[in-house]
Amino acid sequence: MVWHYREAGAGRPLILLHGIGMSHAAWHPVFPLLSATRRVIAFDVAGFGESKPLPRGTPPTLSNLVDSLVRSMRELDLSVPVDLAGNSLGGALALEAARRGIARSVVAISPAGLWRDHPSAHVGWVFSGMRFLATRLPLMMKATARVAPLRAIAFTVPLSPESWRMPVNDARRAFDDLAAATAFEATFEHTRTPFRGSTITAPVTIAFGDRDWILREGSRRRDAVPAHTRWVVGHGWGHVPMWVDPVGVSRLILDGTQ
Repeated sequence: MVWHYREAGAGRPLILLHGIGMSHAAWHPVFPLLSATRRVIAFDVAGFGESKPLPRGTPPTLSNLVDSLVRSMRELDLSVPVDLAGNSLGGALALEAARRGIARSVVAISPAGLWRDHPSAHVGWVFSGMRFLATRLPLMMKATARVAPLRAIAFTVPLSPESWRMPVNDARRAFDDLAAATAFEATFEHTRTPFRGSTITAPVTIAFGDRDWILREGSRRRDAVPAHTRWVVGHGWGHVPMWVDPVGVSRLILDGTQ
């Protein structure tokens, strides 16, 4: 099974991996900036966007998802190691790929998994609430997406403050992706295990926004990643900052994968 993807640009490959409940569309704001100098491949993770879930009986753990990612990379004749950038769940996948020697470099934006035992309870409440609204009240949520102040309110916690900057079509697509995310619950359940990657040798950059209200300080353990990790604070960024600061996010990724 090859994951669905969007590709543009030329040069050394750069893989982009989105967060839970989203799709490659999460990278729309930065895609033109990154593909100006790199061959960019933005995947839909298995069970999200237009990618099918993992085969029946294969739980969507980080390890199994990275196995599936590697198979998709082989289908595209992408050689390893390769540069990876990911957000939230995608950040955890990029770090897992680095732990296994698949990554040439990693930029992880608000990566999941850097907690001590499990994510804070509010993470599940926020995500399950958004999923409920997207699946049970889709027309109301799409109407919300049309009004900038309401759009900002809906996305401030799960995505980022100042989410009124999102184009209406991108906001509607975010709700559609969340509603259609057939692997959402299983992936959330099977990626709760704390990540441990202190043996990673590839260059690693980790960024958390100073307005990320999903993964707070307790979910940013530095001893879970190698000592050489470069830590960055995204000023004004929330959990998914691509729409509020596309230039800053692009610069972070390009600098971290040089």
